[in-house]
Amino acid sequence: QVQLVESGGDLVQPGGSLRLSCAASGTIYRLTTMSWYRRAPGKERELVAASTSGSDTNYADSVKGRFTISRDNAKNTVYLQMNNLKPEDTAVYYCNANRGVYTYWGQGTQVTVSS
Repeated sequence: QVQLVESGGDLVQPGGSLRLSCAASGTIYRLTTMSWYRRAPGKERELVAASTSGSDTNYADSVKGRFTISRDNAKNTVYLQMNNLKPEDTAVYYCNANRGVYTYWGQGTQVTVSS
């Protein structure tokens, strides 16, 4: 069974940066869609960024220009670089892998943006 483990969440001041990592125990194939979701307090889970292939990426409007998703298939790792963080970005961030009928979730990592 594929397991995803997120890391990198922390407490950071507004305007700061964080880099989240998602390490997969199994092989991440090129056709596997890797995504980052988040759930803020009192809100529904939302898609933050997705990498549908080695070069195809999509972002939520709220994070465009600030967040960047990248993947290193050789290392079976996906990253989320978050710059110019805002208090509204405070949430638990989850890594997701999806291919065909298969989907996998990480346990999440807490990101708190506060002064």
